[in-house]
Amino acid sequence: MGSDNLNNAISLFNFVVKDGNGVKGLVDSGISRVPHQYIQPPKERMENQSSSSSSPELALIDLSKLDGPDHEHAAKEIVFAAETLGFFQVVNHGVPLELLDSLKKSAYSFFEQEPEKKAVYRNGVSPSPYVKYGTSFVPEKEKALEWKDYISMVYTTDVDALASWPKECKEVALEYLKTSVSMVRKILKVLLGNLGVTAVEESDQMMDGLTGLKMVNMNYYPKCPNPELTVGVGRHSDMGTLTVLLQDEIGGLYVKLEEDGIRINNNINGYDQWIEIPPINGALVINIGDTLQILSNGKYRSAEHRVRTTSTKSRVSIPIFTIPKPTEKIGPLLQVVERDGGVARYREVVFEDYMANFFGNAHEGKKSLHFAQIPN
Repeated sequence: MGSDNLNNAISLFNFVVKDGNGVKGLVDSGISRVPHQYIQPPKERMENQSSSSSSPELALIDLSKLDGPDHEHAAKEIVFAAETLGFFQVVNHGVPLELLDSLKKSAYSFFEQEPEKKAVYRNGVSPSPYVKYGTSFVPEKEKALEWKDYISMVYTTDVDALASWPKECKEVALEYLKTSVSMVRKILKVLLGNLGVTAVEESDQMMDGLTGLKMVNMNYYPKCPNPELTVGVGRHSDMGTLTVLLQDEIGGLYVKLEEDGIRINNNINGYDQWIEIPPINGALVINIGDTLQILSNGKYRSAEHRVRTTSTKSRVSIPIFTIPKPTEKIGPLLQVVERDGGVARYREVVFEDYMANFFGNAHEGKKSLHFAQIPN
């Protein structure tokens, strides 16, 4: 792509989005500076994130303890993390470490192909409605684009996944998803039990509804000539129930600190405080989604997070999103509302409506929750 066209918004949009070249196509074209379409306003730039020596320590939880005499202690760690930061990391999670290594390699294998081989999966032309290759989040509505390409794979059946997911990653992505399911259900059982859902049948039925839709994404962040001006992913919270994330060794995931739902601000320059989720070999990152915040009437926190870019090396991350069935009705649990003095903070919503609102807007912090929030 010629340098003259980089300054033409329509030409760049067509090249990156419509033609499926993605951000990697820009980098491969030899650019030495980020196009203005990717330059974030100052308040959104990662250089303006600040840290604090008083930041809470991110929990690293040994999930194998849930099956032994230390069950109660491990459960309390999970609940505490869900109620405070909304993020924690897990080890001894049951997903083979060799599989995680293969997963990262397969992601690179897919994204480092020729553009035309990836572009066959772009929105509107993909051979499957369950597979989508794209870039940024909602490029048509964003004031500044995100420095990220991705492939999204929705799970329906094993047969469909093996038939329609990209051959470079389908087998390892499917195994990643299937081996993570029991881990997700263990964590979710703890969180639901803490909310008063203790009957096995009720718990199982609720977990089936809350995780009825599953999606594996592979994210690719090409090295960036001006990382201080860009973001890999803008600040947002996840819409679903629980997210499982594999980071690579480079990292770059940040979560915003909050206290009782109120933003903690830097005392010097007024910018929000963020802490990095450090990559730990063999660990998986777990975070709470909007669905659990609504279900718990705000007791659990769907943390706002974002991703930075780097000029040194391209990198990948691979999340699994566990999401309610589209027809599922999501609202605060009755017993939780009763404990909160009968005051519900969120209304009941049909999840497909919540999902349509989430994907219909650019990332803007936790604004997606406003769709279900009941005004004070």
